[in-house]
Amino acid sequence: MLTTLLGGLTPAQFLADYWQKKPLLIRQAIPGFTGTLRKTELFDLARSPDVESRLIRHTESEWSVTHGPQRAADLKGKRDPWTVLVQGVNLFVPDADRLLHSFDFIPQARLDDLMVSYAVDGGGVGPHFDHYDVFLLQGMGRRHWRIGDQADRSLIEGAPLRILKHFAPTEDWILEPGDMLYLPPHYAHDGVAVGECMTYSIGFRTPTGTELGHQFLGYLQDQLSLNGVYADPGLTPPDHSAEIGPAMIDQVADMLANIRWDRVQVADFLGRHLTEPKPHVFFEPPEEPLSPRAFAAQVKNGGFRLDARSLLLFQGEHFYLNGEPADVPAAEFDAIRYLADHRALPSIAASPALATCLYNWYCDGFGTPG
Repeated sequence: MLTTLLGGLTPAQFLADYWQKKPLLIRQAIPGFTGTLRKTELFDLARSPDVESRLIRHTESEWSVTHGPQRAADLKGKRDPWTVLVQGVNLFVPDADRLLHSFDFIPQARLDDLMVSYAVDGGGVGPHFDHYDVFLLQGMGRRHWRIGDQADRSLIEGAPLRILKHFAPTEDWILEPGDMLYLPPHYAHDGVAVGECMTYSIGFRTPTGTELGHQFLGYLQDQLSLNGVYADPGLTPPDHSAEIGPAMIDQVADMLANIRWDRVQVADFLGRHLTEPKPHVFFEPPEEPLSPRAFAAQVKNGGFRLDARSLLLFQGEHFYLNGEPADVPAAEFDAIRYLADHRALPSIAASPALATCLYNWYCDGFGTPG
């Protein structure tokens, strides 16, 4: 697929010339593509309490947003333009998960999810910009995109969406099924459905420094143990009993100076943080798990694949699965690295150590044989 996905560019060429630099329009990135699910299937997901969705309606002067689960009655009619956006479709539709991982030429640690939107004629979310990179792949129907690299990012006050107050597009195209538009962060864009259409958005994680700081401080809180107890045996009567004295400040500053971290801890934090499932994601162990022997036989015949909800990353010889360090036998590092990269292992006669590792993950609902 990569021969057409990037318009004939190699991943190295795309990353060097376009990634986080400038937009790229790719006609027939996936020839013949019309989508990985029908609109009725998307509506079913939007109505589920386990799926994140938004229903956006607008008139000439007003916008409204309804967060899911959506009502079936609201996913009908065309009096006012509307669109429904469903996050994490890759978690529920195997073909959507395979589509998402067609973009693994970007590190999986940066990959977020596949959002699919359906819109009636004239539907959209208004001119806006994102803080992250996005590939906009057209499925069913057509969408008119206008984009611009503008410095003015002021927003309409009081709107329930982040809609640009002054949108100044400089380029526009109509995307047909299989066409794709790449946009770097902060590029203003507006997509409006031409007739009914579905668009597949491949988004990437771009945590802010503040977000990472908050998460890392939480990580340190669980990792650190500061010794000592505040003490002041040489205390003398203060001039002001309400004053926080210099001696107290100095002693506490010395105690807190023992809060330190190194690159190893940062790597461990990232492994845990980047594989942490989103709050609405839950794993279901098999109701009647296979025996270890039957499991090994199925892996030998059909391999092993990660559940779409599972996140497996590694750093050197350290592996992380769904927010926790993973205990991987040293002799199986290469096999588990392959599983992390490709999200599946081919049919193999697994060693006892590998079979045990994979079987434990299977029993937790993290993957399945075959």
